Amino acid sequence: MSIRHGLLALLGTGPMYGYQLRAAFEAHTSQTWPLNIGQVYTTLARLHRDGLVRALPANEGGQRPFEITDAGRDELARWFASPVPRATRGRDELAIKVAVALVSPGADVPAILATQRAAIMDELRELTRTRLAIDPADLAQRLVLDALLFQAESEVRWLDHCETTLGLTGQPGPATVRAG
Repeated sequence: MSIRHGLLALLGTGPMYGYQLRAAFEAHTSQTWPLNIGQVYTTLARLHRDGLVRALPANEGGQRPFEITDAGRDELARWFASPVPRATRGRDELAIKVAVALVSPGADVPAILATQRAAIMDELRELTRTRLAIDPADLAQRLVLDALLFQAESEVRWLDHCETTLGLTGQPGPATVRAG
């Protein structure tokens, strides 16, 4: 997730100071990706340095709001118009764990898959509860939660695929798959 572009988008709705940006970001993402306030202010400083936002005078409470500049709007428009490459989404730690477990002596691949399945099923239940509890009119939160639900469901499908590929389905008990 591009914090930089997320903050620009929020500033596109009007001037805000750091704590307002953090609260708005977390509200629109259903608190899924909490932000450290230091991260918000560091990002604002970089956006200011790059001419994408400008600092406004401090308000009565001492907070200094920022507003998006024309250059910031152009940058935001480019981001909205560009696809998110899969390569920038980070390495898939689970895929790496399973891959190296397959060649690691003593690694219990079925247990690794079962542990992950239990965790992702818990996450699916929690996401579903959260999804049911949010305001149906809040499209931003709904879509973020839907994305997380679909990603979790995809992980379950991948775990199913691993078990089928490794011949682990239908076995009466845990079997250890060892490097061959």
